[in-house]
Amino acid sequence: MSEYRAIIMVIDSMGIGAMPDCRDFGDIPECNTLKHVCEFNKGLHVPNLEALGLGNMEQDFMGIKPVEKPLGTCATLVEKSKGKDTTTGHWEIAGLVSEKPFSTYPNGFPKELVDKFIEQTGCKGILANIPASGTKIIEQLNDEHHNTKYPIVYTSADSVFQIAVDTDMIELETLYEWCRIARRLLDEGGYNVARVIARPYKVIDGKPTRISKDRRDFSMAPKHTVLDDIKNGGGKVVAIGKIEDIFSKAGITHAIHTGSNKEGLELTLKAVKNELPLEDIAYEKGKTYNNNTLIFTNLVDTDMLYGHRNDAKGYGKAIEEIDTYIKPIMDAMTEDDILIVTADHGCDPCVPGTDHTREKVPVLIYAKYIDGQGYMGEIEGFDYIANDILKDTFV
Repeated sequence: MSEYRAIIMVIDSMGIGAMPDCRDFGDIPECNTLKHVCEFNKGLHVPNLEALGLGNMEQDFMGIKPVEKPLGTCATLVEKSKGKDTTTGHWEIAGLVSEKPFSTYPNGFPKELVDKFIEQTGCKGILANIPASGTKIIEQLNDEHHNTKYPIVYTSADSVFQIAVDTDMIELETLYEWCRIARRLLDEGGYNVARVIARPYKVIDGKPTRISKDRRDFSMAPKHTVLDDIKNGGGKVVAIGKIEDIFSKAGITHAIHTGSNKEGLELTLKAVKNELPLEDIAYEKGKTYNNNTLIFTNLVDTDMLYGHRNDAKGYGKAIEEIDTYIKPIMDAMTEDDILIVTADHGCDPCVPGTDHTREKVPVLIYAKYIDGQGYMGEIEGFDYIANDILKDTFV
């Protein structure tokens, strides 16, 4: 195994067009997150993504022009897994295809599960237990939450068990412990729920406001992925953002959570420059590793703050902010590094609804030792990243 380093940046939910089976997932064939965000904003200014070839992908992404000689190689990835959520998308990027979709609960969670949750957490009761927008449900139930101290439990069109509390009233660590209990109950009961999500909030200037930096995801543990291969081979897998949660720590050696895209981008740039103090974020202190490294970053603001809230303007600004870091990261790369920019699903803010959309995703690949090939068309499977890029070099 040669010494090697890869950087994967996932722009959460930046889909580029509906999958053929989108109607099976409650979506319309017109959904196209990036196209609609570009149109809403009358074009995006993303010169670095443009230089990598994003405008060469045979779609009209307003403001993103094709270039004659792209610096990178790009393609459209078609999802194999049966899902449209964060866990499914990231797992497939890492080589694990989910043949069976995670379960959803459009009528709320079963009474037997809720009863066990109440008993084992000692919370005495819950509020909601319905599919809901997170920002709306905490506004609607904040007063009742304060009166009863019951957690707000809700789901969505995705496979999620979400728990919201005001952490000025219920301690953050208590919320996390309740999430761990929910994760165990879901696993023991075979409910096949992808994620339990801690949704802490505070009342700021009279308005319930979610605290993004304290959000945590408690995911179902994945089977073997390429992350395990890299770790087992003595390499480092550095998780930035919610990657650690998505993989339930499996295959990861170092991890650091983030409160915003900007923080995640800054940390990614530091990691590429070898300026990130890895010993401080290592799972095993003092352990030595070889120089094979995967830097795996999730940039969640596009999805969490803008896609789900139908904020196409904010979504566009977030993509433009990401673009400003692409060139510094490329410049900091060594001759042996490879950069992969991709997405995990869609969340089109310009179509009806506030849930994820079942979409194809882009992949942009750049390395100083590879001449850009431009657009390669459609490729079957997000696992192209694991199987054709990472395994060829790490494993």
